[in-house]
Amino acid sequence: MADGAHVQTLTADAHAGGDVLIVGAGLAGLFLALQLAPRPCIVISPAPLGQAASSAWAQGGLAAALHPNDSPEQHAADTIAAGAGLVDPIIARLIAEEGPARVRDLIALGVPFDRTPDGALALSLEAAHSHPRVARVAGDLAGKAIMDALVAAVNAAPHIRIIEGVRAVGLMQDDQLNVAGVILRDSAGRLSTQMARETVLCTGGSGGLFQVTTNPPAARGDAIAMAWEAGALVADLEFVQFHPTAIDIGRDPAPLATEALRGEGAILRNRDGTRFMEAYHELAELAPRDEVARAVHTERASGRGAFLDCREAVGEHFPEHFPTVFAACKSAGIDPRTDMIPIAPAAHYHMGGIVPDFWGKSSLDGLSVCGECTSTGVHGANRLASNSLLEAVVFAHRIAERLREADLPDIRASRGHVPDALPHEALQSLRTAMSDKCGVVRDAKGLSEVAALIDQLRDQHGPARAVTSAGLIVKSAQARHESRGSHYRSDFPDAGEPRRQFLQRPFEETVSS
Repeated sequence: MADGAHVQTLTADAHAGGDVLIVGAGLAGLFLALQLAPRPCIVISPAPLGQAASSAWAQGGLAAALHPNDSPEQHAADTIAAGAGLVDPIIARLIAEEGPARVRDLIALGVPFDRTPDGALALSLEAAHSHPRVARVAGDLAGKAIMDALVAAVNAAPHIRIIEGVRAVGLMQDDQLNVAGVILRDSAGRLSTQMARETVLCTGGSGGLFQVTTNPPAARGDAIAMAWEAGALVADLEFVQFHPTAIDIGRDPAPLATEALRGEGAILRNRDGTRFMEAYHELAELAPRDEVARAVHTERASGRGAFLDCREAVGEHFPEHFPTVFAACKSAGIDPRTDMIPIAPAAHYHMGGIVPDFWGKSSLDGLSVCGECTSTGVHGANRLASNSLLEAVVFAHRIAERLREADLPDIRASRGHVPDALPHEALQSLRTAMSDKCGVVRDAKGLSEVAALIDQLRDQHGPARAVTSAGLIVKSAQARHESRGSHYRSDFPDAGEPRRQFLQRPFEETVSS
């Protein structure tokens, strides 16, 4: 790591701290905290609980083989097919088999999943699923409803302590690189340390590195940057999923038009009303997300525009069936009952991340990882719709099973490093370049240009987390000379041999930083 004025170093003596420290208060973090009971834990939340977490914005739901005609085997097969050759079949089977039990856990916590008139769970069909298997709440409010239920349960749980208004900006490590807690920064910029016997990163994704995203603005891959700098193994960082139907009304972040609209029969059209997806893929609107995103990108780049037409499929039922999308459209003067919705691809989900084992343990002792900041192997090159919430709860449960009664080591004397944040103007230039040069369609020239900008920003502003995480994504995209899933290289349009890409900072660099 670069030193000097751009980096601060903090040290901490061995002393009493937290038992299990959970960094992040989205679905993964809060579900893990609840599952750990009665083991004491601390949850770090940058904002008040339930706010500013990607989980609360999820319009889809949670995929699980809950219908009598469905099965975990079929769910796993669909996951593997969508992942374009890079899904670990063991992990796919694991989350598919454990999914129904985790849905029942959420129901027990009070999540009001939609029901059919006879009381069964109402399950929706989404792209690349062979069966309706997505449990929802009020059409497009699953994320908010799940988070509301978890927040209520967490606030009532005596074993959970919440620290709000601070953000983790660095990992604390001893001389053997074992993780012993985090460095926190509050809203005034003050730094402090929070030590722990086990640290779990549940910090979300990296969509905020791109100009057009559906993620909270602060989701910029900080966990990946912190973990990589500390020496953790990361993988497949080039695979950023672009949701094909962000609502294109000039907002940051962009509102999302849930995939369930296409599941209900909504049509993709260009400006003159021509339906275009049939020309790109045999599954048309229900093709895998990477295929739909590239089609939307191509139509927009050609000047024909791209729109989601829900007028016939949803029509007058829009306000009650999809209230979140309806409100976003109406706020921009669009009535989706009578108007087509302008859309654009937006950075939505990062399939790459920190590598855990089957039980959520990273390659560093003292550090576990869960949720979107990880690369478990279940999403491969292209996440199957609504598998993200499933992955979060399955791995949160598994981490809790491992830690609940574990004999964790005592806290060690440690130190950590914190780089300066990237100034706003520099961050915006990075986001623009990432969308333009490392977005839906990539090539060597564009990737070299954004890599040069990243080097320039690092020279000017030091190893800011956004610079590090963006640099790792670009480096991985440059190294993959093929097109696979969400990673499309116009200069390498064909697929090569399936392989995962692992990155790890050399031990010597990590120790000397």
